[in-house]
Amino acid sequence: MSKEISPAKNFIAGGFGGVCLVVAGHPLDTIKVRLQTQPSVATGATPLYRGTWDCAKKTVSKEGFFGLYKGMFAPILGVTPMYATCFLGFSIGKKLQTPAENGNYNLQQLFKAGMLAGVFTTVIMAPGERIKCLLQIQAASSGKPKYAGPADCAKQIYRESGLFKGLYKGTGATLLRDVPASGMYFMVYEWLKIAITPADQKPGELSVLRVLFAGGMAGVLNWCVGIAPDTLKSRLQTAPEGTYPRGVRDVFPRLIKSEGFFALFKGITPVMLRAFPANAACFLGYEMAMKFLQWATPNL
Repeated sequence: MSKEISPAKNFIAGGFGGVCLVVAGHPLDTIKVRLQTQPSVATGATPLYRGTWDCAKKTVSKEGFFGLYKGMFAPILGVTPMYATCFLGFSIGKKLQTPAENGNYNLQQLFKAGMLAGVFTTVIMAPGERIKCLLQIQAASSGKPKYAGPADCAKQIYRESGLFKGLYKGTGATLLRDVPASGMYFMVYEWLKIAITPADQKPGELSVLRVLFAGGMAGVLNWCVGIAPDTLKSRLQTAPEGTYPRGVRDVFPRLIKSEGFFALFKGITPVMLRAFPANAACFLGYEMAMKFLQWATPNL
C-alpha cells in the first residue's frame, strides 16, 4: 500500500497545483463564461460573440491582453485551500474503502473517492465562482463597472443578499457539477497513471510527459461530465436577483425552451482547449511539489 501523505503536504502541494491550473487556464475560462452568459438574440441576428476566437479578439481589442485574466484574483485566493481540501477529500475517500491486496483501488472506488472530494471543495469554491463569474461578465458589458474588484464584489453581494443567498448563490449547481466531475477527474488520473506506467517503474516515478498526459486527459473527461451543469451554474450565478427563484430547476427548463438543448454546451470549445493544458499543469505542479516536500521535509 502507498505511503500515507500528511495533510500538510497535501495542502501545500495541492495549493501549488491549483495556482498552476488557474494561471494556465484562466484566459479560456473567461471566454467560456462570456460565451455561456451572453444575451440570447432573435433568429438571424448577430450575437455578441460568434465563437471562441471572436470572443478572444473582442476581449483583447477592448480590454487588452490582461482582459482575459479578469476575475483571476478570486480563484487564485481560493485555490490553495480548495485544492488542499480537494486532494485531502480524495485521500479520505480512499481511506473509507478497502483496496486490493496490491494497494490499488478499482475504478468504482476511485470515482466514489473523487465524488467526496467534489463535496469538500464546493464549500470553498461556490463563493469564489460567484465572484469570478460576475467580474468576468461585467467587463464585457457597456457602462461603468459595478465592482471594483473581488473584495468589492464580495462586499456588495453580501450587503445586498447576505451570505447564503448572495455569496453562496449557486451552491447546489456547483455540487451538481463538481461531485460527478471530480469523481471522473480523479478516477481517470489514477487509472491512467497505472495504465501508462512502464513495467519497471512505479506510478510515482512517471516522467513529466506522462504526468502531463494523465493530468490533461483527466481534465478533458472531467469537463465532458461537468460542462452542462457548469452552464446552468454560470447562468444562475450571474442572473439578477429573483430571475430564477427555484434555482437550477428554473434555469434548466427556461434555457432548453428558449435556446435549445445544445445551449447547455455553450463555451465547450474554450473549455476543451483549456482542460488539457490547465489540468496537466495542475497535476504536474502537484506531483513536483509533493516530490520536493518529500525530499525537503521527510518527517513532516
